[in-house]
Amino acid sequence: MENSYRFYRNTDCDYFPCHKVENTEEFNCMFCYCPLYLLEDCGGNHMENYGVKDCSNCLLPHRPNGYDYINKKLIEQNNLKRNK
Repeated sequence: MENSYRFYRNTDCDYFPCHKVENTEEFNCMFCYCPLYLLEDCGGNHMENYGVKDCSNCLLPHRPNGYDYINKKLIEQNNLKRNK
């Protein structure tokens, strides 16, 4: 599978898809748990419920280009830390 390191769907998962989506063919399971969760400015569509970050409406890591976005954001955060 081309680009399988960037995108895959786990249709055997009991929770697939874990978010409401129109097209499950484009649902990326690569980041089941978003590596950007701990970032205050992750770029995703999150809410705060009782002081807890709620990402249930965010599809950022599950989009076909989620892998590239997340890696770019992590590199940016790493560079910010180095420059401080």
